[in-house]
Amino acid sequence: MIEIEPEPSAHKEQHSDVNSTIDFGLNDGHKEIATQLSSLRLECEDHGVELEQYQTERTLARIIELITKDLSEPYSIYTYRYFIHNWPYLCFMAKVEGEIVGAIVCKLDEHKKGSYRGYIAMLAVDKNHRRKKIGSSLVQKAIQTMIEHKCEEVVLETEITNQAALNLYQQLGFVRDKRLLKYYLNGVDAFRLKLWLK
Repeated sequence: MIEIEPEPSAHKEQHSDVNSTIDFGLNDGHKEIATQLSSLRLECEDHGVELEQYQTERTLARIIELITKDLSEPYSIYTYRYFIHNWPYLCFMAKVEGEIVGAIVCKLDEHKKGSYRGYIAMLAVDKNHRRKKIGSSLVQKAIQTMIEHKCEEVVLETEITNQAALNLYQQLGFVRDKRLLKYYLNGVDAFRLKLWLK
C-alpha cells in the first residue's frame, strides 16, 4: 500500500553502492536488470538528496510521520517495526541537509523453493521535496538491494486512482497483475503491480 509524489534474516549483509558494478553470480535476467540499475545515476542526487539505509530507531518517528501524512490507511507502530526490524536492509531514507524527506519500507520473503519475492510496503516523500526524483530513486535503491538477495520478483499495491504512482512504476518496468476490489478502507480498488527480475 503506497502513495508517492508524481513522477529475522539470513539475508542481512553488506551491500554495494547503487552506482557500483554489480555481479552477484545470478542468472542472466537478474544481471540484465542489475546492470540497468547500476548504470543509472540516482537523479535525486542532482537535487542535493542523499539516500541512507535505516540504522537506528531514532529515525523511526520521522519515517512514521512522513508515511502517515501520505498513505490512505493508518498503520500501528507494530506494523512499522515488523517491517523495519526484520528487513532493516530494505528500508531507505532520503535526506536533504540531514533532514529525512522521504522513506521506503520493504520486505523480502521466500516465494518458491530457493527464490524470493520482494514487497514494497510503504513509500512516501515530503510534499515540500517532491519532483526531485526522490520516490523513483528510493524504489531503484530498494530493488537493487533485493536483487543482491536473489529476489526474482517485486510486488506492491496502489490505489487505482493514483495515476502518478502507476506511471512511475510502469516506467520502472512494473505491470498490472491484478485488480483488488475495495482493497482500501476508503473503499477504493487497488492494482497489484509486479516486476519480474528474471
